[in-house]
Amino acid sequence: MRRPLTLASSVAGAAIVALDGTALTVAQPTLRHDLHASVAQVQWTGTGYLVAVAALLVFAGRLGDRYGHRRVFGIGMLGFGAASAGIVAAPDVRWVIGLRVAQGVFGALLQPATLGMLRTAYPPDRLRTPIAVRTAAIGVAAAAGPLVGGALATEFGWRSVFLLNLAPTLLFGALALASREERRPATGTSGEKTRPSTAGPLDIPGALLLGISLACLVHTLVTLPHLTWSAPAALLAGAAFVRHERRAPAPTLPADVIGSPAVGAALLLLVTVSAALNGGLFACVYVLQDGLGLTPLHSALLALPLPVLLIGAAPVSAVLLRRAGARATVTGATVLLAAGLLVLAAAPGPVLFCAGFALVGAGFGTVMVAATHVVVRRAPVASAGVAGGLQQTAMNVGPALGVAAATVLMGTGAGRSPLVLLAVAALAALPVCRALPGRSPHVGAAAQAAKSDTPHTGHGRETGPYARSLGNDGH
Repeated sequence: MRRPLTLASSVAGAAIVALDGTALTVAQPTLRHDLHASVAQVQWTGTGYLVAVAALLVFAGRLGDRYGHRRVFGIGMLGFGAASAGIVAAPDVRWVIGLRVAQGVFGALLQPATLGMLRTAYPPDRLRTPIAVRTAAIGVAAAAGPLVGGALATEFGWRSVFLLNLAPTLLFGALALASREERRPATGTSGEKTRPSTAGPLDIPGALLLGISLACLVHTLVTLPHLTWSAPAALLAGAAFVRHERRAPAPTLPADVIGSPAVGAALLLLVTVSAALNGGLFACVYVLQDGLGLTPLHSALLALPLPVLLIGAAPVSAVLLRRAGARATVTGATVLLAAGLLVLAAAPGPVLFCAGFALVGAGFGTVMVAATHVVVRRAPVASAGVAGGLQQTAMNVGPALGVAAATVLMGTGAGRSPLVLLAVAALAALPVCRALPGRSPHVGAAAQAAKSDTPHTGHGRETGPYARSLGNDGH
């Protein structure tokens, strides 16, 4: 696939998943009344999806590394659309739950591929902009989801929400499967391996243990404060997975990904900030509506600066990464997010609530772009899918953890204290930022060299698969 089509496919896949989740949340009450379902059954339309996604993300990334991200992405998109069409025709809530689990399976296939395709299509020094565009699209979809879902559910019923997925999934899925995988040399200009790894068998036992562990972990988080069988099951499966991976000849999590301190730090920060964001939003809904007596619409309008600043932070993040490096960018953005939560915790009126939401959106959007860039860029191309799966896993576990923590704290009558504690948790993660890469000392020299080498590159003497990308980062 050509780079513009690769970027468009990556953006479409990520946006569809974000739009689907947020739009359905608003339509759930209508679904419950229409299908005469219980609240617990309706909750499982979301929980079943989350569990399926969490269980399969990393293994799906490994499948992309082995068989091609484009192919796995196409299958995921078409399957996601087919499951959506099935939900439109579902006769009762049990069918909806089962098809939502199927949606989760195909969503797990397409999500790591959206990052894996970018990693294989762009050289490392040009990944900032595509990742920023993808993040901005997620922000737009997440912001539009409640509005679109609410409007459709009100006018046409909850089934119409799932019709949104059909056209884009069919289009981009078919394009992905119809286009040829681009042939590249075995190594790129920097000597890194660019072909998907096919060495060794797939680690099926490791994938099963990891999937069980992650699925049980997510189930435990979404059912807190009640402890169920899934908590000990997650611990046992996790311990068995670690033991297995140490002995496996071709482990599910290759050492060249999990052995990087920068990747580990970026993943931990993604979990932390996504937990702080989602837990903070969950707490704020009750503060605004139960504490201050605002309507749901008024509450949504006060929170509007969050998605606006999240979207605006994406392109700014790409510039900050190039000029300041990931360490300084993520550190500053994490402080900004924590400050926003503290403002929300103390806000007496609408103006400060808007300011707090704006700070949280700007901080989260910047961390998401910068940390994702570190995860994707630091991973070898042969393990790009696994890196994408880990990034998506972090972005699924974090929100579940944040909402669970806020729920437990609010159950004790803590009021706004969850916002303070989530801010403290974000600040406590700041030492982890030291493991992130700083600003390259050669940035200025490279830019100067690029200017002086213009006649040389203009005569076509540069060679290699990324010859057209050897200048600056396109900003």
